[in-house]
Amino acid sequence: MAQVLEFKLPDLGEGLTEAEIVRWLVEVGDVVAIDQPVVEVETAKAMVEVPCPYGGVVTARFGEEGSELPVGAPLLTVAVGATEAPAPPAPSAAPGSSADAPAAGESSAGSESGSGNVLVGYGTGAPAARRRRIRPERVGTPAAPAPAPAPVVEPEPEPVAVPAVAGEVNGQQGPVAVVSPLVRRLARQHEIDLRRLTGSGPDGLILRADVDSAIRRAEEAARAQTRTAPDGPAVAEAPTAGAAAPAAAAERIPLRGVRGAVADKLSRSRSEIPDATCWVDADATELMAARAAMNAAAGPSGGPKVSVLALLARICTAALARYPELNSTVDTAAREIVRLPGVHLGFAAQTERGLVVPVVRDAHTRNAESIGAEIARLTELARTGKLSPAQLTGGTFTLNNYGVFGVDGSTPIINHPEAAMLGVGRIMPKPWVHNGELAVRQVVQLSLTFDHRVCDGGTAGGFLRYVADCVEQPAVLLRTL
Repeated sequence: MAQVLEFKLPDLGEGLTEAEIVRWLVEVGDVVAIDQPVVEVETAKAMVEVPCPYGGVVTARFGEEGSELPVGAPLLTVAVGATEAPAPPAPSAAPGSSADAPAAGESSAGSESGSGNVLVGYGTGAPAARRRRIRPERVGTPAAPAPAPAPVVEPEPEPVAVPAVAGEVNGQQGPVAVVSPLVRRLARQHEIDLRRLTGSGPDGLILRADVDSAIRRAEEAARAQTRTAPDGPAVAEAPTAGAAAPAAAAERIPLRGVRGAVADKLSRSRSEIPDATCWVDADATELMAARAAMNAAAGPSGGPKVSVLALLARICTAALARYPELNSTVDTAAREIVRLPGVHLGFAAQTERGLVVPVVRDAHTRNAESIGAEIARLTELARTGKLSPAQLTGGTFTLNNYGVFGVDGSTPIINHPEAAMLGVGRIMPKPWVHNGELAVRQVVQLSLTFDHRVCDGGTAGGFLRYVADCVEQPAVLLRTL
């Protein structure tokens, strides 16, 4: 006989406590294999496909797309040992008859039903709890032929056949008619009596679609009541001349997922870090010429194309070697400045999911070509939403190329708990005095926002000036190669 096992949202690591359901990959009634992805969730760090450690038939899903679930909350239930979706008993079957007996060949779920694979903080070797799904006993006269799948409102409640809350069915623990907290909350908010609904899910399970249908019917009835006065003609819907139009309701957008994580981090940065910004214009003509020469090289000296961002990143690592104060963090509890031994360079990337900051590990050990290849790889993962939490954390300094948005300058907010961020505007032709003469040159604005606790303005200015010198004269970098 099949047993119903509950699969909970596992710990996804990196201190994450909740996740938003982006897309369900299975429906109720689908047969799933062990370790098959069943849902795509979005955390504050990344998009993740969650595999189910059990194989069987999906009997219930918890949470709608767009809803948030805490770690440890039920995701779905799986009937392990079943070969097909559980069907309601035949209309002529009496309670306790052979219609409820397990089919031949079904076996109870044992410890071998779970996957050997584990997620962070989650294992399947010994399921903590197993529940048997018992169909609620039908009461009253024999049921009519198969009811329509659409939810209907019955004239009188039948609390035994469709219980509104968890409880006993015929003296045994059975599945509740409403398993989703979201559905129960939605029904309470709209004063819908769940006992009056017939669920369209397996075994009469009340789904959100059933509650939504009941809400629509109630709203239509309320509108019909207001349009027609008692014992009188219909009330005109059009507003009278001179009547003020109702004010449009403001849209409320939940701060969650990537947007919520960005909001929390930026707010914390502003509240904790006494930041300051300095900026300088630089002539990037020679840097652009050097890049063109690199990318035009063929034969043994050739190689992958090098981006401007990769060159700027390499310049940053050289500057941080000269000014290590900016590759640090502040331990507020110990009242200490912690200078970090290596440079893990973050770079801001705008994606459809929002702003993310992938991290190039050990950037101080890489050349421009290696940094460029890693930036390209991480950027592609960011665009497809496949960055792992580990690839989005642990940065020590951030490079922000806001020039891609067509703007010249900015005062960026430091990526907490780092101590500085270099901003780069667009590179565009401008009049510039070069060798004592006015000429059109490729000019870029550079800005450095830094934590004033880790250094004074002289250090920040020296760092920014060194970066500008390398942009204007790339040969300066040869000293550190």
